[in-house]
Amino acid sequence: GRAVAEPLLALEAVHTHIGRYHILQGLDLRVPEGQVTMLLGRNGVGKSTTLRTIMGFWRASQGRVRFAGEDITQRPTPGIARLGIAYVPEEMGIFGNLSVRENMVLAARAGAPDEARLGWIFGMFPDLERFWLKNAGTLSGGQKQMLAIARAIVEPRRLIVVDEPSKGLAPAIVDHLAEAFLELKRARTTLLIVEQNLRLARAVGDGVAVMADGRVVHVGAMGQLADDEALQTRLLGLSMEANQ
Repeated sequence: GRAVAEPLLALEAVHTHIGRYHILQGLDLRVPEGQVTMLLGRNGVGKSTTLRTIMGFWRASQGRVRFAGEDITQRPTPGIARLGIAYVPEEMGIFGNLSVRENMVLAARAGAPDEARLGWIFGMFPDLERFWLKNAGTLSGGQKQMLAIARAIVEPRRLIVVDEPSKGLAPAIVDHLAEAFLELKRARTTLLIVEQNLRLARAVGDGVAVMADGRVVHVGAMGQLADDEALQTRLLGLSMEANQ
């Protein structure tokens, strides 16, 4: 058969226990390089746990996590990050009592963001330049989300893992985020995004994996799921039209 390129990130039969709860139950997930993979599913199926297991915040109790051909299952979180993976958690992880600038400086390894890169980031998120010296805590929800993503990309990364970026944001802001994700994809960054908003998923997703009960139950092209309302209803309990 023809050779299939190894995915940048692969979870193979991963189990994750948190206390006595068995959250991931043999999860298989592949994230191809240079694409946007959407991870969808109803609430409580283990999407956030999947991201935290990738980052090493939770340890897989069984199975393997591979990144760029390396087994990272037992690596500590800082070691995983150093391989070129950035994580934007649902609570965004920004420092509200520091300025936008200070937030960016802290995220840059060299202690100062690269000027050209900063210019590129400001092109995507002009508000961050406008509020550069303002306290991050005073930003709107959408601006905070932009800052969280900007922090993740202040250094070039091979993979960005984002947990529910559109949560609680107005549709116009969600469209703006979609543009930024597409811009990142044009810069050949690989993205894995957990999302409830199917409009965003449709706008940016190449591939999709749908979870139920701690495992992946559907893998395919995002466009195919977007066009198949019966499939959406079966997998997600809703249709995309109802979720605009």
